[in-house]
Amino acid sequence: MTQISPKLDPSRTALLVMDYQHGILGMIETAGALVERAQHLIEVVRERGGHVGYVRVAFTPEELAAVPETNKGFAAAKASGRAPLHDAPESQIDERIAAQEGDIVVRKRRVGAFSKTDLLEQLRQRDIDTLILAGVSTSGVVLSTLRDAADRDFRLFVVGDACADPNPTVHEVLVRDVFPRQAGVISTAELAGILGAPPTR
Repeated sequence: MTQISPKLDPSRTALLVMDYQHGILGMIETAGALVERAQHLIEVVRERGGHVGYVRVAFTPEELAAVPETNKGFAAAKASGRAPLHDAPESQIDERIAAQEGDIVVRKRRVGAFSKTDLLEQLRQRDIDTLILAGVSTSGVVLSTLRDAADRDFRLFVVGDACADPNPTVHEVLVRDVFPRQAGVISTAELAGILGAPPTR
């Protein structure tokens, strides 16, 4: 993992917990450990005065019907009935890491967190310039969001052990060889060390 300094300004930093929803976590053998790590990340960011954002993928019936055949992945999910509907239990974020009032909350209809959402507007409203990414899957929402966020000039970190992929080899290649080109790659245990001190009370 990458040791990063100097410390970040928590008030301008957001942790994005992405696609930690029941239907997607169910595809990961280590889902329980992932959720525990996400809980720790959220606690640290809240304690330090940072922002927490939640991203999930889900469709209304109208949105799903509008997915074109040219979109290979989501057209196949629509045809097979695997695309998550917005009010279905499997599309909901795990209750152990539920959002609180004032958090950033985004429902997306494509792979990346910025695509067809108001995420950028929510981040700009809070004057956020740094993103810490945790998500499932590494080759899906994490990769897509990292690339998009890098092109939007955000400072980026990926929490490698709070990401997972159905293909562990793909996860390892991305975290080790690809993500460091555009982001600092850290562990859950390292997060507290790169955030500034908690606000005085």
